[in-house]
Amino acid sequence: MKYIFMAGAPGSKWSSVAKNIYYSPDVDRSDDSSQRSYAHDRAYAGSPMHIGSYFDPGMEFGKNFDYLDQLTVAECEAEFDRPFSGTGVRIIKSHVFMHHIGFLKANWPDCSIILVHRGDDACLGWWIRCGGFDITYPDYRPYYKDIETMYQHIIKQNADMRPYWDLAGFVNDSHELYRQLGIQIPDTNSQQVYVDHKIRVKVY
Repeated sequence: MKYIFMAGAPGSKWSSVAKNIYYSPDVDRSDDSSQRSYAHDRAYAGSPMHIGSYFDPGMEFGKNFDYLDQLTVAECEAEFDRPFSGTGVRIIKSHVFMHHIGFLKANWPDCSIILVHRGDDACLGWWIRCGGFDITYPDYRPYYKDIETMYQHIIKQNADMRPYWDLAGFVNDSHELYRQLGIQIPDTNSQQVYVDHKIRVKVY
């Protein structure tokens, strides 16, 4: 498995799910840098939740991903690989993957897609609490523009994910996520029970 794809709307708490698996010995963390980190003192007690590269239109990577299904596999992989220089499975996170789940599974059938879902209002509220357009990484302004535009994107992203939700396997907690992905649990990992954090996680 070369990639683990992550799909979730802004405010779905998908970054906490990504952080669960990021420190596995099987994961390539060469995309990590201080510039690709964000913490907000109103959420998670100031612990960084945004770590590593994010891919979306207007962001550092994935500028053409709103048209992902019009790119070739080679073009996609060139962009997927751009932040990385190490070895191991690469976590590729994009909100707009919610529109392209079928395309991802058709072209990378051996790669898992982590789907993270919360209700539309809950997503918007949590994203605002975590900093909204003041989030320093990634940069949401170019593509998401303003609060109303952001909300419409969240609604559309959650709606486009829905047909695949019933096809995916439910994940109760972070240790089960490791097992479903077939990657090692780091020695320092503490278990996160997703329902306790009002997060719904599945692996497709």
